[in-house]
Parts: sequence; C-alpha cells; structure tokens
Amino acid sequence: MYPLRRNRRLRSSESIRFLVRETVISPNDFIVPLFIVEGKNVKEEIASMPGYFRYSLDFIEKEVKELWDLGLKSVLLFVKVPEDLKDNAGKEAINPEGLMQRAIKTVKNAVPEMLVMTDVALDPYSQYGHDGIIDDGKILNDDTTAVLSEMALSHAKAGADFVAPSDMMDGRIFEIRSLLEDEGFHDTGILSYSAKYASAFYGPFRDALDSAPVEAQNIPRDKKTYQMDPSNREEAIRESIMDIEEGADIVMVKPGLCYLDIVRDIKNAVNVPVAVYQVSGEYAMIKAAAEKGWLEHDAVMLEQLTAIKRAGADMIASYFAKEAVKLIS
Repeated sequence: MYPLRRNRRLRSSESIRFLVRETVISPNDFIVPLFIVEGKNVKEEIASMPGYFRYSLDFIEKEVKELWDLGLKSVLLFVKVPEDLKDNAGKEAINPEGLMQRAIKTVKNAVPEMLVMTDVALDPYSQYGHDGIIDDGKILNDDTTAVLSEMALSHAKAGADFVAPSDMMDGRIFEIRSLLEDEGFHDTGILSYSAKYASAFYGPFRDALDSAPVEAQNIPRDKKTYQMDPSNREEAIRESIMDIEEGADIVMVKPGLCYLDIVRDIKNAVNVPVAVYQVSGEYAMIKAAAEKGWLEHDAVMLEQLTAIKRAGADMIASYFAKEAVKLIS
C-alpha cells in the first residue's frame, strides 16, 4: 500500500515550492558594507575581493543612490586611513572632520533615508593594525574603550543611525551607551559584534583596509586575546547577553557560514535582532571557485545566504548584497 502522505507533492513544481518555502531572501535582509578612501574619482577593485571596490566620497554618493534604488536600505561604513594619520592612540578616529565622519554626512546627504551604520574599532587607525591601544605588548582594554566611546559619539554627531563596535573589548557597549545617553543621543542604536571569532576568514578584508596586525617585535601577531576562540560555543551566548544588558540593540555573529550553530544558539537565547556578517573570506572563496568553473556562483551564493537566514539571522551584512538583490528581483 502506498503511503497516504507523500512529501514530494509539496516539491512537485516551482509554484508549490515557492508557496511553501519557509525561508525567503529579500532586499530588507541586507546590510551593505562599503569601503571608503580619500581622493576623488576613486573606484579601485580590491584584488582579493573580485568585483568589490574602495570608493572615494564622490563615488560613494553615486553608489548609495544605486543601492537605494535596488531596495537596499542599510549600509555599514569602513574607512581606509592614510598611513600618516595612524598612531597608537586613535586620534584620527575621533576627528570630527575625519574620513568616516565625512562619509556619514555624504551618505546622509545623498539618501537621507538610508540607514547608516559605522564601524567602531581602532584597527584602521592603528599603526600596529590592532583594535586597541598597545602598551608593552598588551592590548589595553579600558584605555581602548574610552577612545571607542568618543569615536562612537563622533559618528553619532555626524549623523550615524547605528554604531557598530567590532573590537571585542570588555565593557565597551556600556561605555558607548553611557556616553551617547549623557550627550543626548538617545536614539542612536548599537549593533554589537558580540560573537566575533578570531577567524582565518578575514584576510581579504584586512587587505581592503590595510589593517592587518604588523610584524614587529613585542606586537601581538594575532587578535586572539580579544576575539573569541573558534572552539567555543557557550561563550558566544554569554557575550551576547552581556552586550544586551549593557545596551546593545542588535547582536552580531561573525563570520557566518562556519558559525551557523552559534547563530541558532544566540537566536534562541536572546530577544533582540541577530545579525550575521558573511565575511570577506567567504566571499572570496565563492568568487575564486566560480572563476575556476568549480561551482555555480549564483546558486552557491544564494544557498549560503539562505542558510544564514534559515539559521536565525534577522539581517545579513554581505558583500553579495547587490548581486543577490538583482537576482531575486
């Protein structure tokens, strides 16, 4: 006797598959990372991220208008800081006329409705390529959080809707939230990189911003004293809950695909939106394999994005956002 229940009935045509689909990707799911450099008429491809670019402010204006027309409503800004402005104190990070601060104003002037999120970390500004101030070979936690809070405040004053601390210093969410409140920026949100792992997938990003840790005596060669151990799972939940208690509005897991178990754990444990960063290494691997003809670029891209959302992501920061939206539209 044939079974009364045949699951394949709900897979028998494209129409029924669309009708019963549980996870659907839309333009509203994406945060678009943007890399910004000084200069004019600059649109330079990042060698390790084929098809992705660094833009000068005049090109950023054009880019965000195109993103908005595609239905993409949020950007996450990163800046490539000139070498002569880097130090071990983050002075340029709090410059009200710095590149980040000008970039925020440029985006807001071009598309006032665009949600602007900003990277809050010292590595682009550090002569050592680290997310914190270094003394005698150690990353100084509290000295760093003091600068990060001032940095976040400068972004809020420039018009940022959300600040996104990506440094993984202890207590930085509390310091940032407290200063924003004291200065009257009650509506400025915090997207916290709560579970950011010391991953090997960040290489192309560091190329994009020239922000890799330097090879020098008495300088840590990696970020393992502040970013999380990839072997740890429960720690991610603790970090996320602590950040929420300190004032985070959204928590993030970074990287994406290798940490989908973490995404689901956090989604089950918290009652705020959960973001995922599909990082540069994940992007570069698909691009490289597709170039070799080893896989179908668009199919794999959409499958990975769907997996990230299915795992529990409410939003995805992805270098594929523009390509994906053009496909699904």
